[in-house]
Amino acid sequence: MTLDAVLARIDADLPQATDRLLELLRIPSISTDPAYKADCDRAANWLVADLQSLGIDAAKRPTPGHPMVVGHVDGPDDAPHLLFYGHYDVQPVDPLDLWDRDPFDPELQDTPKGRVIRGRGASDDKGQLMTFIEACRAWKAEHGTLPCRMTFFFEGEEESGSPSLVPFMQENAEELKSDYAMICDTGLFDSRVPAITTMLRGLLGEELTITGPDKDLHSGMYGGAAINPIRVLSRIVAALHDDTGRITVPGFYDGVPELDPALRAQWDGLGFDHGAFLGDVGLSQPAGEQDRSALEMIWSRPTCEVNGIQGGYTGDGFKTVLPSKASAKISFRLVGDQDPLAIRDSFRAMVRDMLPPDCTVEFADHGASKAGQFDISAPAYDKARQALSDEWPDAAAYIGCGGSIPIAGHFQSILGTPPVLIGFGKDDDQIHSPNEKYDLESFHKGIRSWARILDALS
Repeated sequence: MTLDAVLARIDADLPQATDRLLELLRIPSISTDPAYKADCDRAANWLVADLQSLGIDAAKRPTPGHPMVVGHVDGPDDAPHLLFYGHYDVQPVDPLDLWDRDPFDPELQDTPKGRVIRGRGASDDKGQLMTFIEACRAWKAEHGTLPCRMTFFFEGEEESGSPSLVPFMQENAEELKSDYAMICDTGLFDSRVPAITTMLRGLLGEELTITGPDKDLHSGMYGGAAINPIRVLSRIVAALHDDTGRITVPGFYDGVPELDPALRAQWDGLGFDHGAFLGDVGLSQPAGEQDRSALEMIWSRPTCEVNGIQGGYTGDGFKTVLPSKASAKISFRLVGDQDPLAIRDSFRAMVRDMLPPDCTVEFADHGASKAGQFDISAPAYDKARQALSDEWPDAAAYIGCGGSIPIAGHFQSILGTPPVLIGFGKDDDQIHSPNEKYDLESFHKGIRSWARILDALS
């Protein structure tokens, strides 16, 4: 059986695959810091050379920021054209004193939970990216060719907002179009269950600043007589939710779908421990919509959260000041067909309607993106789910994601390509934090999983 030979090759070559990942992890490709521009370029060169070693027509493509890596390989006409996306840039490592070792001197470590690959980018996203390349390497070693037509698309600015991504995709849309876009930047469910993420929440960010008096005032001389912007802001913030946890912005729930009963049954079968989920962070009771489970709240329901609030004197000691200004940063996670621009207009109108005389408000826009929901009736989804189930002890699940992955929506809106999000990270990988790691099992079984998926799809 051809797949068995590929899987055996993956098992035998795991030490060499791990060494290659460690080599890539040593490159400090921090995209947000201009001091590491040359290192980002070096990481792109490394990937180009690695893809070329597999016979893939790969090149580094310039952008106004860090380069893209694009590679192509032909395949049989009766097999699908797959695009694989990953990113080679990493987050900054600060605070450095919280790392147990040099973030860019990665190593294999033995831990009570098993062997891990420790270093910045191990999980997000170099380790995940390399699972796919290593699966292709094993396939090529056994068969001399790859099983289908493929495009490799690696970005160098994901961790700094992807400023070059959309223009590059628009300018190269015909080249990048494919039957499916495979994205490996997600994780397992509950550290055991392989998962395909089928819904992503969108995001709307708003900042409002309320101004009352034209200067800070002495609270003894003006308190009571003068309007206090903090009191105004507090009333507005408190009014964003009712007593049941529902969000009160007019029209907010327009476009919010109810969960499909079959998907709800599958989620119920995951055995998610709501109490443990909150207990791990010192909480006990869900605080959102009272008629929804915690899993629904973080995967399929929209939110409104205050992320920061400021006003008056916040230093040490005490100052009896009545402030001129008060501000808050508020984020909305969106689902289904919610329109972020319509919600922005409604939110701002609600705030303006609540302003008392002598107060004004200014708004700052911090981005707006729609939610992503993917059609799992496409054949690739069921085939990939079965392939994952064949590799892992537990059957694969379709899951939601509380966060936002804009690239998935870009594949749909710009290229018309359905995304398939499969990853092997774990919740304790400490991505974006000190001592980031990627389980060796995730790396190994991730490679084997992609080999199975390639076999199933081709």
